[in-house]
Amino acid sequence: MQKLKRRGALALSLLLLASLLAACGSSGNSGNTASNSGNGANSGTNAASSEQAEEVKGVKKEGFPIVDEPLTLTMLAPDAGMADWSTMPVVQEMEKLSGIKVEFQTAPIDSFSTKKNLVFASGDLPDALYAADITPAEQVTYGSQGILIPLEDLIDNYAPNLKKILDENPDIRKNITTTDGHIYALPFIDTAAVWYRGPMWYNGKFLKALNAEEPKTTEELYTYLKRVKEEDPNGNGKADEIPLSSVKLDDLRMFFFGFWGMYDTTIYADKEGKVHYARQEEGYKEYLTFMNRLWKEELLDHETFSQTDDQKKAKGKNNQVALFSDYHPYFTLGGEPSDEHPLMTPVASDIAGTPVYGKHPGMSANGTFAITKSNPNPAATMRWIDYQYSYEGSTLWTQGPEGLLWQYKDKENKVKEWLPVPDGKDREEYRGTITPNYGILTPGVNLSELTNGLKTEFDEWIEQQTQEKLAPIGKPPFPNAFLTTDEQSEVSALLSDLNTYVTQMEAKFVTGQESLDNWDKYISQLKKMGSDRVAEVYQAAYDRWNQAS
Repeated sequence: MQKLKRRGALALSLLLLASLLAACGSSGNSGNTASNSGNGANSGTNAASSEQAEEVKGVKKEGFPIVDEPLTLTMLAPDAGMADWSTMPVVQEMEKLSGIKVEFQTAPIDSFSTKKNLVFASGDLPDALYAADITPAEQVTYGSQGILIPLEDLIDNYAPNLKKILDENPDIRKNITTTDGHIYALPFIDTAAVWYRGPMWYNGKFLKALNAEEPKTTEELYTYLKRVKEEDPNGNGKADEIPLSSVKLDDLRMFFFGFWGMYDTTIYADKEGKVHYARQEEGYKEYLTFMNRLWKEELLDHETFSQTDDQKKAKGKNNQVALFSDYHPYFTLGGEPSDEHPLMTPVASDIAGTPVYGKHPGMSANGTFAITKSNPNPAATMRWIDYQYSYEGSTLWTQGPEGLLWQYKDKENKVKEWLPVPDGKDREEYRGTITPNYGILTPGVNLSELTNGLKTEFDEWIEQQTQEKLAPIGKPPFPNAFLTTDEQSEVSALLSDLNTYVTQMEAKFVTGQESLDNWDKYISQLKKMGSDRVAEVYQAAYDRWNQAS
């Protein structure tokens, strides 16, 4: 296989990139949220919601239009700035289908969080929040106050597409249900994703120049990186090769942790169900020891803790970097999509059962849509959003109406093909003018069949690499186990200090500013700061999650 077709690859990659990044940010162990068990503040809303969910006059339980009489709803949403949402073909098509006009109140992505907080504080609420990154803490806080209404009865009665997905994936339902038993926000569900964090890639030109096979163990990886430094694989006669480059280790940490048996970077549970705080485990010490070894021998980029991602990429495009993390290798190395640069096979350490890899959790965010107490018709709103959890609705909202970007090649088997982009524009940028689903994580579902016929040879190669190298060692990540409000308050305070400390100490251990001979002193400080208590709280949450039906 030579260079693989680029058109379509970038569009599909960017379509999934928001999902990937959000998955990284919504990990259950990085500050999951709260729930207020036994709080009766929303009991009246619950009863009303339940009664309304059973049967609402003028709202159809299936088919279009959704309502007998025209309905207008307001929704707060972040905006990537590509076009006025009211002019977008997807929004206009949805209004024609549903009979519901949505007036989107948008704010730029960068300032949306501030806008959302102001709206909650003011009490001047929209009817719903769309693609709003409603954090678990916000779900519980505003749900318990009755500002966000419970959705589980509405799902059962007016969301057949979402209900089917949740029934088939009970863990997802558990991941969006707070400890008071309510669902206050809907997720973006990704049944097709495998990657949980960005993978690592080898510079294939270096492998070829050194006539090297992919390393299978940490010791073989060290040997290969040393060869890169010493044997001039880029052939320019200079000792300018960078065996491993990173940006503050944030881009490689998750992947590398798996070499020592850890498949999440803060909290994870072993096969016996015991919860661990990763940064005090023996595997973490081994990780630090290995990274310090690379640093001392200049096999790890000495600008790792100071450079930007763009600076790292510049080194890649200059053919200096042997091993790196990115969504796709050509994002760093430049050129066209190709099979020249292989996905890194995770390597084994001396720890039994390694390597492991943290799989994608099946959903990329658990707070992409919520209905407020101001909504005049929650049942119709649930029907409206439920369409995005169907194949047809997901196609509309991610790819636009048929005839603009794509058309069916074989409709019966759901096989599509791309159409030429008007005026030779970039397909992904043009997509951003026809649908709100651009640069933000919208509610809905990603299904593997959505891209039937649209995948390039490069997409197929990526899937083959993933299934061959990552899927066999994949471990489910720590679930989105909701905490009680008291637990969340305690853990948030503890993790705030712990996260700062472990990040500082990781850099010091790796660079040798702090000797690993002081490991016991470091562990003692972690315990004083509450690391054992964090694990204890998440153990309780994990046990509750496992016991939930």
